[in-house]
Amino acid sequence: MKLSGKLALALAIASTGGAITIAQAAAGGAIVTAPTPSSGRHFDPNGSLPTTFTIELRKGIEATLPFEDKRDFDEAKKGFIAEPPYKQIKADAGHVAWDMGSYQWLLQGKDFPSIHPSLQRQAVLNMAYGLYEVLPGKIYQVRGFDLANITFIKGETGWIIFDPLTAKETARAALDLINDKLGKRPVVGVVYSHSHVDHFGGVRGVVDEADVASGKVKVIAPEGFMQAAIEENVFAGNAMSRRTQYQYAVLLPRDPHGHVDQAIGKNVANGAVGLIAPNLIVSKDFEEVTLDGVKMVFQNTPDTEAPVEMNTYFPQFKAFWAAENVTGTIHNIYTLRGAPVRNALNWSKQINAALYKFGQETEVMFASHSWPRWGNARIQEVLRAQRDAYANLNNQALHYANQGVTINEIHNVYKVPKSLQQQWAARSYHGDVQNNSRAVINRFLGFYDGNPVNLHPLSPKDSAPLYVDMMGGSARIMAKGKQLIAKGQYLLATEILNKLVFAQPQNQPARRLLANAYEQLGYQAESTSARNSYLQGAFELRNGLPGGLPPRANAPDVIRAMSTENWLDFVGISVDPKRAEGMRFTVNLVTPDNGETHLVEMSNATLTNIKGEKAKNPDLTITLNRSDLNLVMMGAASFDQLVASGKAKFEGDRKPFDQLRSLLVPFTPDFEVLPGTAPKAKATPPKPFEMPALAPETNGD
Repeated sequence: MKLSGKLALALAIASTGGAITIAQAAAGGAIVTAPTPSSGRHFDPNGSLPTTFTIELRKGIEATLPFEDKRDFDEAKKGFIAEPPYKQIKADAGHVAWDMGSYQWLLQGKDFPSIHPSLQRQAVLNMAYGLYEVLPGKIYQVRGFDLANITFIKGETGWIIFDPLTAKETARAALDLINDKLGKRPVVGVVYSHSHVDHFGGVRGVVDEADVASGKVKVIAPEGFMQAAIEENVFAGNAMSRRTQYQYAVLLPRDPHGHVDQAIGKNVANGAVGLIAPNLIVSKDFEEVTLDGVKMVFQNTPDTEAPVEMNTYFPQFKAFWAAENVTGTIHNIYTLRGAPVRNALNWSKQINAALYKFGQETEVMFASHSWPRWGNARIQEVLRAQRDAYANLNNQALHYANQGVTINEIHNVYKVPKSLQQQWAARSYHGDVQNNSRAVINRFLGFYDGNPVNLHPLSPKDSAPLYVDMMGGSARIMAKGKQLIAKGQYLLATEILNKLVFAQPQNQPARRLLANAYEQLGYQAESTSARNSYLQGAFELRNGLPGGLPPRANAPDVIRAMSTENWLDFVGISVDPKRAEGMRFTVNLVTPDNGETHLVEMSNATLTNIKGEKAKNPDLTITLNRSDLNLVMMGAASFDQLVASGKAKFEGDRKPFDQLRSLLVPFTPDFEVLPGTAPKAKATPPKPFEMPALAPETNGD
């Protein structure tokens, strides 16, 4: 679908003043704002403004929440030292990596009826920008330079950095800021609290890899960090990238009717992602390390917010670093981009362990997102609130499940206890209450609700025509949809209008009506994930998905850290099983520089591999160094180019290789989520055997 001239213009205005394409915006290559985000006008000429129902709902919510509790605002401002003279940070590649200025409209003191009042409060709190003192003379943070905070611990000779952000450029800018304001000091250590990219990707902006290799700089991480940092986004990475466009709303302008916040921060920086392997691994449940005169007690907390994660206590400072286990919001048990469901009960238990191990004497608690808390009573209050929120979610969902409530019902049954609803630290800005309750059921019982009708459900495109026919056709559905919307019954309206859109993807009045209903649900949502998903759905129903999304460049560090087995597994996922029927072959892959061998076998339309084995009579043996294979994985070279240059050798029958290459399906993150939204121009596909890029947005939650 072609964008209207006005919408295209609106979406082409970046805060830099330069013109960009919407495709670039979708890929994170530019920052998009509406021309006048606080004017009250919608950036889309077909967009809907908040209805009286949405406005009245907002007023009702306002009346139930403790807005008189201003402690978060006091804490968010405390210790402010300075902000830089700029709002934008440029990437080394030339584009804008970060732009805090695109959200300045949030600071006008104006209530926006298109934003849930609690979410607007969080969005304002996340406007902190600059250098802050957490503990005088010892602990500092730079906030508002990325989705996460970067933390600086002052040692005897230099800085120990906790979580160096997503991108090299924003991390480097943060280091420059603190050195400028407090005096230049070398970086003597880096701590990765966990395996999400917004906590390690900027490491090359603060340290030199040679200093890590020599041991001059310690890089500390929890056990299993490297594997977890790579694996979560590999196998379903393309699908995650597309779904992330909904969860993070990368297509939407930064506007009261579009993107306003990301709950744990404003957004994700779009710069160069790096990874330097740790040289000190924390493997015990509690492990003490002293670096540059600073004593740190690490608490391993696997299977919480990330597959591997660790909190840190500083006994000499009575300071507790909560990583991303305790921030200014309840987090995702299930993240809408898609990832393994997290363990709410274990998360609660790890917070409880921290409460009784460290929390009884802690005087300041700080984290990789949000703002610190000071005073022991306040810290224990927040720890207990989040401990109880995760435990209650687990216990209550399973309580009802054991009484027969299913995964398709629990989100309408589960209620957060009233006492927790009154605590800002237990509100769900990042996680979504409904989705999180379903996640608990999914973790223990799976997606099936026990009803045989749902064992083998029809695809929406197959079931929708039946429903439309049984409901009396499109005219009756449209009439009923308008009636429901007029009553403010937006969820009910989406239930029937979605059937119509799937049955008749080109029915423009139906698409626009469904978009209007989605938009009101987005305005009413407290969770950024829910808001963004509804608003992105509305956007695509009206405008389609822009074509030609530019691919992200693969991060060399990430590729080097990926095992050959991971790569071969992904190649297996990329094989078209229909065309592979009847093929049989074995290939030995030998990488002399790391001493590895892999036996690759095609049988039963399935590609498998096993490390450390060699077929006695393979059809083909491929020999090349893993360092050269990296070029193939990044799309920087082909096997044929490496063979021609003498860097790769084929021995035996080349046919299996050519067969395999012909079977590979290139994945691009521009497939339809809603019908009729396919782009006219497809995104540039990856090269054969190329790994998908690790998009920062897919790994920041």
